Amino acid sequence: MPLITSRPITPGQRFLVRVKTEGLHRGRSEPSLTESNHRAMGRNCYGRITSRRRGGGHKKLYRKVDFRRDRIDEVATVLRMEYDPNRTSHLALIEYADKSHAYILAPDGLKVGDKVVSTNTAQEQLTPGLSLPLRLIPPATFIHCIEIEPGKGGQLARSAGGFAQLLGLEGDRVILRMPSGEQRYLNANGRATVGIVGNVDHHNASLGKAGRNRWKGRRPRQRGMSMNPVDHPNGGGGGKKKGGGGRQHLKSPWGQLAKGFPTRTKAKASNNQIIVRRNGRKVKQV
Repeated sequence: MPLITSRPITPGQRFLVRVKTEGLHRGRSEPSLTESNHRAMGRNCYGRITSRRRGGGHKKLYRKVDFRRDRIDEVATVLRMEYDPNRTSHLALIEYADKSHAYILAPDGLKVGDKVVSTNTAQEQLTPGLSLPLRLIPPATFIHCIEIEPGKGGQLARSAGGFAQLLGLEGDRVILRMPSGEQRYLNANGRATVGIVGNVDHHNASLGKAGRNRWKGRRPRQRGMSMNPVDHPNGGGGGKKKGGGGRQHLKSPWGQLAKGFPTRTKAKASNNQIIVRRNGRKVKQV
């Protein structure tokens, strides 16, 4: 989708870059697939802030997306494309032969009137929106909405413009290159959808002003270096200092180091499924 820039009549329009949304449905979402969504605003069940800088923003209704694609060999027709305020990708509303509806992530290239199907048989033509088990997808295919565990629903490569690439099949496992560049094994019986997630220009958009961040429910962020020593480990000092003289390493307000070491748990059960890490280092297989 092309990008839109505005003539800077106001300061907020000077750096505003939007993604063109022609073709998206302008009315309400499908009522049977929409429900209210409680916004925690960063609070846990006790009302304490556990995730900072969240709150406010416009009201949103949650769209129930079909990540499982478990209606096998039932052909559905794409009725329309819709905007989803809960994710960066767009949604496609599909209708089955029994007139029931479902939302799926809209792949790039999918159009109104196209047919999509979820099947367990190999297909000669791989069209966007086709859902298959990983073992039936040819190598080098771009896929998205990938299941980690069979039947659990797609969890990987779901954001706008996201995709993974199938590299090969080894027994009951497939080798996948993740969006981060990591290569790993996955169960070959898990499902995935062919194509790249739509709204690929999303990362090129610019909000233009701080208020648009507040509309999204994102509150301002204060740098630790600008605080007092009582408020943050990086605070204090006779001015802005970038290094030397025993300056502390970057930390959170509670003293957790923020840089210089991997944050992935060393004893994570799925570590033995990783072939190449996102930094390009190969993992020695045991």
